[in-house]
Amino acid sequence: MENTATDPTHSGASLQLENNESENLLRIFFIACVAAIGGFLFGFDSGVINGTVDGLKGAFNSDSVVTGFNVASMLLGCAIGALIAGKSADLFGRKKVLLATAVLFIISAWGSGIANSSGEFIVYRLIGGLAVGAASILTPAYISEIAPARLRGMLTSIQQIAIILGLFCSFLSNYSLVQISGHSTEVLWSGFDTWRWMFWIELIPAIFFLLTLLFIPESPRYLAMKNRQQEGIKTLSQLFGTKNALSMWDEIKLSLGNNEKAKLTNLLQANTLKLKPVMYVAIGLAILQQLVGINVVFYYGAVLWQAVGFSESDALLINIISGVISLLACFITLSLIDKLGRKPFLLIGSIGMTLSLIGLVVSFSNGSLDPQGQLQLGDWGLIALVQANLYVFFFNLSWGPVMWVMLGEIFPNKIRGLGLGVAGLAQWLANFLVTMTFPILLTGGGLALAYSLYAFFAFVSVLFVIYLVKETKGTKLENV
Repeated sequence: MENTATDPTHSGASLQLENNESENLLRIFFIACVAAIGGFLFGFDSGVINGTVDGLKGAFNSDSVVTGFNVASMLLGCAIGALIAGKSADLFGRKKVLLATAVLFIISAWGSGIANSSGEFIVYRLIGGLAVGAASILTPAYISEIAPARLRGMLTSIQQIAIILGLFCSFLSNYSLVQISGHSTEVLWSGFDTWRWMFWIELIPAIFFLLTLLFIPESPRYLAMKNRQQEGIKTLSQLFGTKNALSMWDEIKLSLGNNEKAKLTNLLQANTLKLKPVMYVAIGLAILQQLVGINVVFYYGAVLWQAVGFSESDALLINIISGVISLLACFITLSLIDKLGRKPFLLIGSIGMTLSLIGLVVSFSNGSLDPQGQLQLGDWGLIALVQANLYVFFFNLSWGPVMWVMLGEIFPNKIRGLGLGVAGLAQWLANFLVTMTFPILLTGGGLALAYSLYAFFAFVSVLFVIYLVKETKGTKLENV
């Protein structure tokens, strides 16, 4: 990892204060939670599609390929949003870009529910994707920039908990609405189908996000980039105490060097076209998090469990159970990540995902097709359900929260926005690839083939962690 600090006397942990009692931990926690609402909307917007697939098929009369694109279209917006969010945050500030994402979430939630064609629906999902992509990058970055190093892993992990809460709430909302109407394609209230209301429920947290963002400060590291010293020292004083603010400001300014604008060439090694080592690690983390197939469970969970014989209602209930398991895993990581470190969690998760995915492949391989072409697992159904939830547990113990923690902290201050943008682009393009290809794999080769590919990449992630990932626990952002 690159070390941008030029003074070895600054090698203590980032925001590791001489007077920890001066920290305003309540305010820091409040700010982290507000920023993490972006993660909640990231999860809700990603998970709500799970219960609407049948409604989209019926409303737009789409085949498996078009349905796959309806589901995956948001991810193209996510890739663009992630790419431009980092640079935009460096230009306009973290807070302003987060406010813009809140507005985009509101537009997307309303528009996705009123859409009357695949084209119209895709436009609104792309708008939502811009918001999700931006939030996915800026939330962990912003939290890492206002957090004390000794608590940074825990506070940044709130992002993943918020994502899982968002997914859980979308699953719970979808399930509850279907319990009222009977099916996602049935009329619910005011003459509108249930699947449309699934999208409109998102308006509540989106508006709340917009309002609460008005009460958080701008990142002190952004203020340092813009030489807004008075405002920056004031923010640092509010968060970490007056005694620490000035020395922290000087340290942040030192890490920025001559403060010239970051350019894409800053991501390359000097006088070469090769990426800096930190970029290979960041892109590897971002891509592998998706290639293990986690979003197939998030986006297609209902389809998956219906494909092995569960009813729509039961499938949506299974999603809720998976959400609870995900939250449990995230809370374990949140409580221990700053004690045990990032790398141990990644390694345990990679091994656990590999074994559970292999278990799923074996289960699906032992199924049989009924006359309607539906996979029947028989006694293997329970085994598949257990293995799937073990997989979800290991992912959310490790690659779910830890990837976001590391992306928020491994980049030097000077290139954090650009680096996050490139890593985010790679992450969402991989997400799009996995999500778009799953219906095709399901139709062409079946669940066993699809999950064999995810198991292979889970094994690759084991090797990646062992040989390429470095520990960043407790290291200051100015020195990572």
